[in-house]
Parts: sequence; structure tokens; C-alpha cells
Amino acid sequence: MNPIDYDILVFKEGEAFISYCPELDLSSCGESIEQAKDMLRTAVRLFIEEADKMGTLDDILEESGYRKKDGGWVSPKLVATELASIS
Repeated sequence: MNPIDYDILVFKEGEAFISYCPELDLSSCGESIEQAKDMLRTAVRLFIEEADKMGTLDDILEESGYRKKDGGWVSPKLVATELASIS
């Protein structure tokens, strides 16, 4: 399988760190930023492996905004993040 790139966003909720992959809508958590990112990497790898075994990986990636290029997959690009509020 070719490499599949994805973004990792990390949030703090109470004492836990939540890591999130927006492209695949997957999340995980940990007691530190690094642990949360490591746990998400594991979740993404397992998700990709299982989807590949089931034969649904191409459909999932296409629905998630990935596109095929040169035999591999190009991820959608996160172009901005912003902290906004409403009052």
C-alpha cells in the first residue's frame, strides 16, 4: 500500500488530549499530546488496513476528498484554522 497523508489536530479537554484526523473523521486521545498523536496514528493505520481488507479503501478515500495521482493518493489540504467566537 502506498503512503496516505493526513492531518492531526490536537485539542485539550479537561486533563485529556484529543487528537483528530479531519480527512477521515477519526479521533483518539491520550494523557499527553504525543500519546494522543501516537494513538491516532494507530487508529488511522488500523482503519486503513481494515478498509483495504474489506475492499472499501478506495471508496472511503474518494469520499473523504483524496484523489488518485501517480498510483498513490493525494490528501485534501487543510488550508486554514481559526479560533472564532460568537457573542
